[in-house]
Amino acid sequence: MARVVGVSVEVFLDRYTRRLGARRSLKELVRNGKHDCVFLDRDSRPGKAVCSLYKARPSQCRTWPWWPEVVESPEAWAETKKRTPCPGMGAGPVHNLVEITIGLTAGS
Repeated sequence: MARVVGVSVEVFLDRYTRRLGARRSLKELVRNGKHDCVFLDRDSRPGKAVCSLYKARPSQCRTWPWWPEVVESPEAWAETKKRTPCPGMGAGPVHNLVEITIGLTAGS
């Protein structure tokens, strides 16, 4: 990711990530009360959310929104959709656990 952005790993970690315990997470920006990744662009293509690091995105992003805490219940899914809007949430067919798992292991 640092290479795609054009900075050293140290600068990337300092500028674009935050510590969460022993791990790191990409920083987020709050826009209209919603949390977006610093690399998510909702302005250049109206109605679309575009990731500027798509090909280099981390597993954190590759697996979104199929995180355990998001899919644990319909209520968790609805709250996540409200809090962190993803244009694809609720827009396509419902996938079963096997389809989701295969998609995640394939790196989609």
